[in-house]
Amino acid sequence: MVEIDISTITAEFTSDSDTLADQAAQELANLGSQNPEIFSQLLADSSMDVRWWTVRSLAGIDSPEAHSLLIHALDDPDIPVRQCAALALQQQPVPRAIPALVQTLGCADQLLRRLAGDALIAVGSDAVPDLIAVLQDGPQISRIEAARALALIADTRAVPALFQALDEESAIMEHWAGEGLEKMGIGMVFYSP
Repeated sequence: MVEIDISTITAEFTSDSDTLADQAAQELANLGSQNPEIFSQLLADSSMDVRWWTVRSLAGIDSPEAHSLLIHALDDPDIPVRQCAALALQQQPVPRAIPALVQTLGCADQLLRRLAGDALIAVGSDAVPDLIAVLQDGPQISRIEAARALALIADTRAVPALFQALDEESAIMEHWAGEGLEKMGIGMVFYSP
């Protein structure tokens, strides 16, 4: 097992040098996979910078332990850390992240909602049932991102929900519902009475 000096890593992550912090993050990703408990310690640090760079390190490790820590980081008190975790889960899509990502669709931060939606799109068809449930019964802020994700996944199980979304008085909902239906090759014919 490789020994990692937490105080050195912490100092590099808080050094105000992105170059130094990025090098430390890459080194941590390489060495930390052999010593995974170090990540839990760093994610408990009071410094947002330390937690952010730790999540950045985890993005370079494709393992069940790293995935669990990234999912946990979606609950971090600081939005930038949560954004970084959502982006990492887009790069390493795992179905067990679906519930946490779906919950994140309701966040007040628009970028975080978009990143969570992108991570769900990366998961693909496994996310469709949860996204349909959000589109049908979730809060409006979550429903828009769910419609976008369903449109881009283009799984035919979403057709009835997307057709329902066309009837709403929301241009964004109508756009994504139409986009998804078109992507699935479902032509729409409108009849006037």
